[in-house]
Amino acid sequence: MSISNEAVAAMIQAHLPEAQVTINGDGYKYEADVISDAFAGLSTLKRHQLVYAAVNDAITAGQLHALTIRAKTPAEVA
Repeated sequence: MSISNEAVAAMIQAHLPEAQVTINGDGYKYEADVISDAFAGLSTLKRHQLVYAAVNDAITAGQLHALTIRAKTPAEVA
């Protein structure tokens, strides 16, 4: 049982409402590009932990198996 790209994005946005989220996935492997001011001053590990916290229920349920995260602040993208 897999989860849609839109559902993954919605989970992340519910946890980080101001974030810009782009998800690319094939039902098994997903890539998340997340841009948020919430990442300012955080290490890569802490940024990833924020995103994983948002999708933990889907991981636990077996809907989300592999997630590659690119977490940046708006300034890092500019």
